Amino acid sequence: MAALTDWDLYIDGAWVPPSSGERFPTLNPFNQQAWATISQADEADVAAAVAAARRAFEHGWRQTSGLERGRLMNRLADLLERDADRMGTLESTDNGKIVRETRSQMKFVARTFRFFAGYADKIFGKVIPLDRRDMFDYASMEPLGVIGIITAWNSPIALIGNKLPAALAAGNSVVIKPSEHASVTTLEFAKLVEEAGFPKGVVNVVTGDVRTGQALVRGGGLNKISFTGSSHGGRQIASEAALNLTPVVLELGGKSPNIIFDDADIPKAVAGALAGIFAATGQTCIAGSRLLVQRPVYDRVVEGLVARAKTIKLGNPLDLATEMGTAANEPQFERILSFIRSARDDGAELLAGGDAAREGELKDGLFVQPTIFGNVSNDMKVAREEIFGPVLSVIPFETEEEALAIANDTNFGLASGIWTEGLKRMHRVSRELRAGMVWVNTYRAVAAQTPFGGVKDSGFGRERGEEGLKEFLTTKNVMINLSDDERDPFAVQT
Repeated sequence: MAALTDWDLYIDGAWVPPSSGERFPTLNPFNQQAWATISQADEADVAAAVAAARRAFEHGWRQTSGLERGRLMNRLADLLERDADRMGTLESTDNGKIVRETRSQMKFVARTFRFFAGYADKIFGKVIPLDRRDMFDYASMEPLGVIGIITAWNSPIALIGNKLPAALAAGNSVVIKPSEHASVTTLEFAKLVEEAGFPKGVVNVVTGDVRTGQALVRGGGLNKISFTGSSHGGRQIASEAALNLTPVVLELGGKSPNIIFDDADIPKAVAGALAGIFAATGQTCIAGSRLLVQRPVYDRVVEGLVARAKTIKLGNPLDLATEMGTAANEPQFERILSFIRSARDDGAELLAGGDAAREGELKDGLFVQPTIFGNVSNDMKVAREEIFGPVLSVIPFETEEEALAIANDTNFGLASGIWTEGLKRMHRVSRELRAGMVWVNTYRAVAAQTPFGGVKDSGFGRERGEEGLKEFLTTKNVMINLSDDERDPFAVQT
């Protein structure tokens, strides 16, 4: 067995061991073998990282021109593109997602860095005309300061790409805390930050379990927190951050409705529905886990789904022929299986899958069969709670009004999909869906330019696009008296 790589913390431009000396193994979900050890940062380590970020912000980074920030970000994008295959392999080893997707994600993150690098020297203010001509007023956009970034295990670098480029373009410094279940690529990413030439302390990485996250959120010194994870985790972070009056951006869970109308291109819709739930092993907040199908095409859609689901190739995530990888970790694997048991107990009709996959090369891995339940009622647990796995609930409906009622009958509001050839219906249903993202005749498409985020229990704030940049800026207003006249100090200065 090869020696494990011991990973230190990245603080103030240096690799430093954890103060406590505590480390823990990270497991490859394909074979359950330890392949690296991760540092457990304690309160002292986190405080050191926040202090380093504060020094970097106050004594250099905030004064760095947008042109220079953009140059560094473009250089980092170059390096990420250069190492996309290597980084994708590492991430697939760490969380079991197929390497075709992780490599693609690395390149998309590079694109996102380039998008925000272009914004870095274009953060404009505005002159505001006042009632009095002897007063001059302008508002400027300024960085917030130190940003805490907390990411989940399903797509570590992609989630960093939703947050870090905008934060850096705006002129902030950051402390990143990745999930303890998938930290390796975030640490490797810090090496690219070094190579790109960012000043020390601008980007810091602290690893560890929930104790590290609590130290970051509770410790103070942050000007904003951006978190991706479960709704339960988001509530905890928002509550803790409120004690320090720290604002938050929360990108949380989803139970997204994917609606197929009877006028849809059915083969295209079936392919989109499959990708919406089984891509990334369903371990994505935007998974189209509730498939609403209009009655006249219900049997045809189900037949297509089941036939294709049974052919999905499970296997080594590093094999380019593999179509679906593993659950990312043991707790998530058990959680997915528990939801499958619950759906069967509640009377949902099992159409495909329904168990762990253990045959052949899958025997040691955390594999779950692509699972489809039919004739699901929207009040069943399988349709109400986020599973974060390859489990599809197919729900029939009769009318457009019923489809909207079912789609919006959820605590979540992150993503949604519509499949129809009717132009008026596209606009009508898009308008009425209560979700932050609506896809029409596609699903899981992403772009650096478009805002992303949810409503209700799916969180608040936006990532990517111009709206994502604004999350990391604050407005300063400056009002200047141009007159030499003395005025009554007690009069209202309108």
